[in-house]
Amino acid sequence: MKFTIPYGKQNITQADADAVIEALYSDFLTQGPKIAEFETNFAKYIGCKYAIAVSNGTAALHLTLLAFGIKKGDKVITTPITFVASANATLYCGAEVYFADIDKETYVISIDSIRQLLQTHPKGYFKAIIPVDFTGYPVNLEEIKKLAVEYDLFVLEDACHSPGGYFMDSANIRQHCGSCNYSDAAAFSFHPVKHIAAGEGGMITTNDEALYKKLMMLRTHGITKENMFFDFPEPEKQGFWYYEMQELGYNYRITDVQAALANSQLKRADEGIVKRHKIAERYRKEFESTPIRMQKQSVGFFNAYHLFVIEVENRKGLYDHLKKNDIYAQIHYVPVHLMPYYKQFGWKEGDFPNAENYYKHCISLPMYPTLTVEEQDFVIGTVNSYYGL
Repeated sequence: MKFTIPYGKQNITQADADAVIEALYSDFLTQGPKIAEFETNFAKYIGCKYAIAVSNGTAALHLTLLAFGIKKGDKVITTPITFVASANATLYCGAEVYFADIDKETYVISIDSIRQLLQTHPKGYFKAIIPVDFTGYPVNLEEIKKLAVEYDLFVLEDACHSPGGYFMDSANIRQHCGSCNYSDAAAFSFHPVKHIAAGEGGMITTNDEALYKKLMMLRTHGITKENMFFDFPEPEKQGFWYYEMQELGYNYRITDVQAALANSQLKRADEGIVKRHKIAERYRKEFESTPIRMQKQSVGFFNAYHLFVIEVENRKGLYDHLKKNDIYAQIHYVPVHLMPYYKQFGWKEGDFPNAENYYKHCISLPMYPTLTVEEQDFVIGTVNSYYGL
């Protein structure tokens, strides 16, 4: 049997299609009730107080930094092993990006590297940190929160890879990615290859009511009908049409059509996590006695498995071999600090050894809930055949 296997793939069911069609025939294609419904359901799923749906994950990062008050001259820390949006959102605010190296076993941002960066600069030099739950592996936000309190930092969790992931804190309490018990806010993405597909779309979660209200206003051009500045001498004569632009916001809204699709997908989110774990367990079992290296799985950390990454020798050879057999693996990611655009800020090869060494060896194998046993057999057999295993 011949297969064509991507690294990631959306799963659209008849229920998803029906939800979209219902939205298309409703009175609202955008700014309607499906958005609030999705926000309520997502907040309940994640375990936070507030959720704000936006146009994509990048918008979620950007708006949250704006709501934090990040501006020109401020400095924000993130990881070089992430999609460029995690860093770009800081530049959109006119601020500067600093990187901390990764942990070479888990691939997420290193607590020790963050601490060293903070200790070698004056207190107050950095304003925020964006840790990334890379591949779906949760960052230890409890430890990052301790540093944030000590150095007066906002914490924005980039949870775009990790809805459904969690870690156990020091009190042995399950902390779901995006629940914001150890962060000020979190950002999610609903790109087609993510756990919940909306075509495009994103979400911000928080437990801070003031931050929530500011984000709601920034999402829609900075316009509001609440707490308005204009003092009407006779308030009862104020027209219902009246609104105020109080901030320079953006049009970062999601549509009702997207929200309807995402709402339908959310109902299967836990089912998808179970399937992703079965796929990961199979990969781990097949490769555990080989020279192939895999991301460490620490006790108390539940990986949402957006990606399954392995490290190999002659990565380019394996990539080409897989492609020749119609297996379209992917590389996640080219280190952000080595991108041509970021080199203008002085970043160079050698700055982050762990991240750069990881990049030389990493490759993401197919990982999505509808990957069949036969397809995974083919992937595993093709990898093993390249290395003579």
